[in-house]
Amino acid sequence: MIKVAKFGGSSVADATQFAKVRNIIQADHDRRFIVVSACGKSHDEDHKVTDLLYLCHAHLKYGVSYESLMKMVEEKYRMIHQQLQLRLDIDKEFSSIRKLMDKNIDLDYLVSRGEYLCAKMMADYLDAEFIDAKDLLAFDYDGSLNYAKVKAKLNEHLGKGKRLVIPGFYGSFPNDKIHLMSRGGSDVTGAIIANVLDADIYENFTDVPGIMIADPRIVKDPKVIKRITYNELREMSYMGANVLHEEAIFPVKSKHIPIHILNTNDPKANGTLIVENCDELDKNDDPYPITGITGRQNFSVINIVKSHSSNEVGVLAKALSIVSKYNVSVESVPSGIDSFSIVMDTSKVEHCIYEMMVELKNELALDSVSLSENISMVAVVGRKMKDAKGFSGKLFAQLGSNDINIRLISQTADEINIIVGVMNKDFAKTINCIYEKFIGA
Repeated sequence: MIKVAKFGGSSVADATQFAKVRNIIQADHDRRFIVVSACGKSHDEDHKVTDLLYLCHAHLKYGVSYESLMKMVEEKYRMIHQQLQLRLDIDKEFSSIRKLMDKNIDLDYLVSRGEYLCAKMMADYLDAEFIDAKDLLAFDYDGSLNYAKVKAKLNEHLGKGKRLVIPGFYGSFPNDKIHLMSRGGSDVTGAIIANVLDADIYENFTDVPGIMIADPRIVKDPKVIKRITYNELREMSYMGANVLHEEAIFPVKSKHIPIHILNTNDPKANGTLIVENCDELDKNDDPYPITGITGRQNFSVINIVKSHSSNEVGVLAKALSIVSKYNVSVESVPSGIDSFSIVMDTSKVEHCIYEMMVELKNELALDSVSLSENISMVAVVGRKMKDAKGFSGKLFAQLGSNDINIRLISQTADEINIIVGVMNKDFAKTINCIYEKFIGA
């Protein structure tokens, strides 16, 4: 069996966490491909290395001393190095970085050093082979990954008998310039490696017991989702759940490779299994009608009314064309017979919302156009909702009985996601009362 195991920043935050990672890896011979993030926070007052390196670059750019920031980075890595008695020449590594630290240093190079050094230390600790992601993850100049090159490069390292340790979060362009992914990109690196290897499973180790049914900052002690489909996770990730980088789904989904979210601090816990289809697993363990509840706040909604618009060709297309001129992404377009709403992230549209409304009214000869602000979008996701008789009625009745006014409703075509728009002030209340109704204590 081929397993790819990715360990997040909290899993490699200090020497104690490094030891946990080694125990996890050595407990399973099949865990031979290891991806690591940069060192994360080991306590509340600590700092993530990636954050410190971004700040270092900003200080260099504006001619402000970065020494205190770089010192924190060095101290964290040197402490791990010392406590684990590693052989890696850490002085040489930091000397190489510091020689390049001036106002012209490349941002992607500097920030990637967090993952680079962490992977080097982990390879040393595991007596494994280190592969620099710069020499493995080949990006074309348009930012797309060249899977053929990645596979060819990875094949060069197979068959040597050693485990492979790879830093996450970055790769390189054809000119060898380092290219960073978006934050959380180590999840994506692990997924890419799993894809190229045709892995049997992609294990993603974090500091939580799995994906929660609801945000624990909103719902007290929410239950863990035992299993979830790729499509359900995609819906939840887009609407705010952030255990796994949403772009990490595509490389494994295309090859039907399961993802297992596990806890570094409790590796024997069941975690959350992410698969293409849960039908067989559901037969012996019937899940709740909903898989998860998530959401985001601060949306603006343009409400449009135009008589007989349902009989007029192209009204919606013209409206969306006008919105696109302002380079604004549309989140949702709930519609009625002679009306529809355009939902947008307030932070992306607040600078142009009124100009947009004027243009919409004039260009489309609308009966009325109005604005709703301070709207939250709460998503109820679940593959079993469509089979639960009267589910929507129970959902809306639950919100009504809790004096929550629904401002808009949207449902995906595959019926795995119902989105309700409520006022920001009712955001947490909405999630809690849905959880109470369909999950319970």
